[in-house]
Amino acid sequence: MRGRVLGVDARTGDGLVAGDDGRRYTFQPHDWASRGEPAIGIEVDFDADDRRALSIYPIPAPIAAPTPAGAPTPATMPAAAPPIRSDRNKYVAAVIAFLFGVLGIHRFYLGRTGSGIAMLVMTCTVVGMLVTGPWAFVDMIRYLIMSDEEFAARYRRG
Repeated sequence: MRGRVLGVDARTGDGLVAGDDGRRYTFQPHDWASRGEPAIGIEVDFDADDRRALSIYPIPAPIAAPTPAGAPTPATMPAAAPPIRSDRNKYVAAVIAFLFGVLGIHRFYLGRTGSGIAMLVMTCTVVGMLVTGPWAFVDMIRYLIMSDEEFAARYRRG
């Protein structure tokens, strides 16, 4: 039968295997029939006797094609993280910043309500408008030159 090692007690060497049949089987160190020691998560082949796993052998991992010396192998390469997605669009944010930037509307669109309120309140004064105008222009330029991945990571919902 095949299964996966769920746990191993470091002190005693006793462990637990989840069989493909949905049952769990215990084992002791002398039941491990291979060199090395059992590790959590490895796939194994074993003989089942009631609730005991006997003659446990690790299932070898598939052999990968040889790689040039020094090249990373699939086992050593880091897993690629899924791309971060955003429900907001950087081009829409840039257009809003250009058209209504002094009011801070683009900040509300991106979920930055605190700075959006600050820009809206500051716009009520002439001095505040002198501050929010360049602020909105800089925001617009930043959105346009920012990569899609960075924009999605910075302005994701939640």
